[in-house]
Amino acid sequence: TLNKRTRKGKMLPSSNALSLIAAFGASVLLAQIFFSAPPQLRSAAAPGPHVSMRAQTPVTPGCPGVQKRVVSLETTQFPIRRASSGSSPFRSSRTRVVPGGRARQLLKPRATVVEEAVVSKDTALCIPLDLLNNNDVEYVGGKSASLGEMISGLASADVPVPGGFSTTAHAYRQFLAQDGLDEEINALLDDPEIYTDVTKLQATGKYIREKILTMPFSPELEASILENWERVSEGNPNAAFAVRSSATAEDLPDASFAGQQETYLNVRGREELFAKIKEVFASLFTDRAISYRHDRDFDHNKVALAATIQQMVRSETGSSGVMFSLDTETGFRDVVFVTSAWGLGETVVGGTVNPDEFYVFKPTLEQGKKAVVGRNLGSKMVKMVYAKGGGSEIVETDERERTQWSVTDDEVLELSKMATAIEKHYGFPVDVEWAKDGDTGKLYIVQARPETVASRKKANVKEEFKLKERGSSLVEGRAVGARIGAGTVRILSDASQMAEFKEGEVLVADMTDPDWEPIMKKAAAIVTNRGGRTCHAAIIARELGIPAVVGTADATDKLKDGDEVTVVCSEGDTGVVYAGQLDYERKVEDLTDLPDIPVKLMLNLANPSRAFEYGQLPNAGIGLARLEFVINNVIGIHPRALLGFDKLPQDLRNTILEKTKGYPDPVSFYVDKIAEGVGTLAASVYPRRIIVRLSDFKSNEYKSLLGGPLFEPDEENPMIGFRGAGRYTDESFRECFELELLAMKKVREEMGLTNVELMIPFVRTLEMAQEVNDVLESNGLKRGDNGLKVQMMAELPSNVFLADEFLDYFDGFSIGSNDLTQLTLGLDRDSGLVAKHFDERTPAVKKALAHIIQTAKARGKYVGICGQGPSDFPDFAQWLAEQGID
Repeated sequence: TLNKRTRKGKMLPSSNALSLIAAFGASVLLAQIFFSAPPQLRSAAAPGPHVSMRAQTPVTPGCPGVQKRVVSLETTQFPIRRASSGSSPFRSSRTRVVPGGRARQLLKPRATVVEEAVVSKDTALCIPLDLLNNNDVEYVGGKSASLGEMISGLASADVPVPGGFSTTAHAYRQFLAQDGLDEEINALLDDPEIYTDVTKLQATGKYIREKILTMPFSPELEASILENWERVSEGNPNAAFAVRSSATAEDLPDASFAGQQETYLNVRGREELFAKIKEVFASLFTDRAISYRHDRDFDHNKVALAATIQQMVRSETGSSGVMFSLDTETGFRDVVFVTSAWGLGETVVGGTVNPDEFYVFKPTLEQGKKAVVGRNLGSKMVKMVYAKGGGSEIVETDERERTQWSVTDDEVLELSKMATAIEKHYGFPVDVEWAKDGDTGKLYIVQARPETVASRKKANVKEEFKLKERGSSLVEGRAVGARIGAGTVRILSDASQMAEFKEGEVLVADMTDPDWEPIMKKAAAIVTNRGGRTCHAAIIARELGIPAVVGTADATDKLKDGDEVTVVCSEGDTGVVYAGQLDYERKVEDLTDLPDIPVKLMLNLANPSRAFEYGQLPNAGIGLARLEFVINNVIGIHPRALLGFDKLPQDLRNTILEKTKGYPDPVSFYVDKIAEGVGTLAASVYPRRIIVRLSDFKSNEYKSLLGGPLFEPDEENPMIGFRGAGRYTDESFRECFELELLAMKKVREEMGLTNVELMIPFVRTLEMAQEVNDVLESNGLKRGDNGLKVQMMAELPSNVFLADEFLDYFDGFSIGSNDLTQLTLGLDRDSGLVAKHFDERTPAVKKALAHIIQTAKARGKYVGICGQGPSDFPDFAQWLAEQGID
C-alpha cells in the first residue's frame, strides 16, 4: 500500500497463515495484471497525492487526471486504518473503521470485479467528500476538506454527515484562466484606491462578479460535475442540494471568513446546479471578501475557491442551528453553546431570527448526566423553508412555534456529544452547523470549522468596563462583548449606504450580513433589531473587539440619526443603549502571576450571566452564591403566586404565562430557572466547591416580586423580621422553600454538579437548625449523603455564643460580617444617620469573629467570610488570615 505522505510502500502484517497465503496469491495476480496493462495505466501507480474511487458507473473519458482499470481477483485484500487528522485513509465503500486503530486485513474469498479510478488531486476537477480529509485544504478548501474528514474519521463516533462532492481549486483556477480573466482580476485588485474608496470597491467587485457569471464551464468541468451529481443523487433529478463555498484559506485556525462567500439551498436540477456553482465562484469577489483578505494580508491570487455540493437535510420541516464547543462570549472551554430555530439554518447564521439557546456542561455530559445548565427561549419570529420553484424563502412562524423550544433537551445533549467528538478529533474549539430532518427526526452535522475568536481570549487577563454615570435607557437587547462604546447614531437600511458611514459612529441596522464588513470595523458599536449571539453582527463584533446589542426588535424606530448614545454590554446578558455619550472607565489586570497567600480566595458571585467570565480567574470556588439574585433577576415572580396560579386575577395570570412560556407550567419554570442559574454558576468553577445560600429575601423584598403584595406582610423592621431559616420552616412558606430544594436536588443529581453545597442564613436557635435539617432530609437532601455539605451563615450574636453547638448541625460557618456587625453594634446599616459607626474592625466585632474562627478550627470544620470588610480594608484581611480563617 502506498503511504500518501511518505510516498513509500509498507507491508501489512498477516494475522495467520491463511491470510499470508491469500495475500501472496493476490500479490502475484496483481503483478500479472499490472505488467500486462498498457504503459499509461501502469503510470497511474506512480507516487503522488491521489484518491482511489470505486464506482459502478464508468468514469467519464477525457476527464483530466482520471484513468480507469478493471481488476478481477479470486481474493481481494483491503488495508483498513483508523482515520485521524494526521493520516489520509482513502477508502472504498467496503472499507470499515476498526475500533482501536490496529491495522487489519479483510479477506474477501469471492471473485470481485470493480472499476477503479485513480485521481491525481492536483488535476482532478471534482472529488467525492468521503475521499477527502483535513490534509486536502489546498485541493478543495477548508469546508470540503473538513466535511470529508468528519465523514471518514467520525463515523464511529456517531457524527452523521450528509454526503456529496466538491469541485477543486484546480477546477476554479482552470475556469478563471479562460480568456485571461485571472490576469484581469489580479490587475484590478492591485489598485490601492479600492481599499480606501468604498464606491470604487463596489464597482470593481460588481464587474468581476459579472464576468465570472457569464463565463461558460469547460466541457470537462461540466462533465465531471454531472457525473458526481448523478452518483450522489442516485438518478433523482429532483434531489435537493446545498451549494456552499470552500476557500483554500477559509475555516483555518487563524482566519474567520464568517460566511463571506455564498451558500445556496434547495438547489435542484443540473442547470440550477451549474448556475449556483458559478455564483459561489463569484462570491470570492464580493466587497466584504475583497476587503477582508486585504485587511488580513491574504494574497488574492493565492486564495482559490471550491464549491461544496452536499445533500440537503429536510430541516425545513424540522429545525437547525449553530453550536460552539465553548462559550462565545468568554472563551470558557467546558460548555457547548447550542442555538436552534425552526426551518433551514441560514436564519440563525444570518441573524434574521432570535434563536433558542442552550448551554451544556461537558464534564457531566461525559458522565451521562442531563447536563443542560442553561437555556433561553428565542422569539423565532420567522423561519426559512423550501420555495416552490426551488431555492428558499422566509415565512413567519406561528404562535405555537414561537412559544415552544425548537429542539428537545435530549436532542441538545445528542448534538453536544457530536460537538465534543468533533472538537476532540480536531484538537481545537469548533463552530458547527447542524440540522434536524423533520421527516425522520435524525440529527446531522452539515459543517464544522475552527472557532477563531473566543478561543484566543486570555483567561487570566481581566478586562473590565464600568459606567461612571447613567443616562436614560433607549433600547435593550442581547449583549455581545463585555465592553462599552459611545458615538453618534448612524442608521443604515442596506449596504448601498456604506459611503455615508463615518469612523467612530454607532452602526444601527435591522440586521447585518457580510456585505457590511468594510464599515463595521469603523464602528464604535453595533446595534441591530434582529439576531442572536451567533448572528453575523455578533461574530464580527467579537472579532473586532467592539460592543454590540443584537435582537433589540425596535432600535431603528427608537433611535434617530445624529443621536449621541452609549452602548453598554458590560453588565451581563442584557445590553443597553443609553442616551448621551456617558463617562466610563476601562481597567485591564493580568492575574497570571498572583503571589501565594495563606488563605483561599473564593468568588462572591450570584449572576449566572457573568459566571463563565469570572470562573476563569484564579479562585478556590464560589464562597457565596445568593439565590435571591436568580429569583429576583431571572424569575421575578413570587413563588406563592406560582403555586396558587389558578386562584390569581386574570391579568396577573396572563403576565405570568407570558414570562413562563416554553415551560410545562409556572411551577416548573420556577424550579428549572433556579436550577439553571445555580447549574451555570456551579459549572463555572467545577469541580471546586460552590456554596449556595438559599433565599434570604426580607418581606419587603419579596413584596416587590410579581404577585408579592398578595402574600407578604407589612413589617416595621424587616431586617430582623420574617426571613431566612425562620421562613423556611413556617407553614405559610415551607412549600415555597421546598421548590428551592427541588431545584438543588436537580442540580446535584440530574446535572451531576455535586460540587454544590448549601448554606442556611439567619438561623436564630438550635431548634431552628434541627428543623431546617429535617426539611432538607425530607426533600432528599440529607447532610452527608452523596457528599452533600450544609454550611450555616454565622451572622447573629446567638451564632457566636453557641458556635460549638451550632456546629453539631452544620459542616462549617460562612461569616456574614455585614449583619453580624449591625446586630452586634445595634445599628441599622441602611440608615445614613448612624452609618459612620458601622465598622467590622471594632473590638466587639473582632472578638466575635475570632471566637467563631477558633471554634470552627477546633472542630476541624470550614470557616470563611463573605462580608464587605476584607475587600475594603487590607489590614482587616491580614488580621483574618492571622486568626486562621480558611
